[in-house]
Amino acid sequence: MNINIREERPEDYISVFNLIEKAFKDEKYTDHQEQFLVERLRKSEAFEPGLSLVAEVEGKLVGHILLTEIKISTPEDEIKSLALAPVSVLPEFQGKGIGGKLIEAAHKRAKNLGYQSVILLGHENYYPRFGYRLADEFGISLPFDVPKENCMAIELQTNALKDIQGQVVYPKEFFE
Repeated sequence: MNINIREERPEDYISVFNLIEKAFKDEKYTDHQEQFLVERLRKSEAFEPGLSLVAEVEGKLVGHILLTEIKISTPEDEIKSLALAPVSVLPEFQGKGIGGKLIEAAHKRAKNLGYQSVILLGHENYYPRFGYRLADEFGISLPFDVPKENCMAIELQTNALKDIQGQVVYPKEFFE
């Protein structure tokens, strides 16, 4: 299967909305609002177009990933980081490595743009294979109560999160 990863374009927005809706339709641990979150984030100051990617197979959009700028608030400073939210693959294409390819491509682009870390809330058995570790190992917490095994972070640059202890500050669009 030939998978093409590219930057999302405005003409993809409706297809991506439908793709995200289908990808999360049968998921238990979701509010099924991810497609609306992506719409809000695209209009926010935190949106970086180069970090909204789609996966195509034979010209059909089958996957999407979005990395959005966030901050980690420490007693001394606010550190720029990214949130991975969400990664979506059509159900009939899940389990074929498309999500992984999207994550790897997004990490590479983020690193090339100078970002040093990514934070996420997700499945504890999926993301560690890409290098994610528990966020609390870095001293990073999220601003809401969730199981710590689902809160993860990755350093895109060596020691990017070393000695950074603080709480993630999400753009307001995450909570609307």
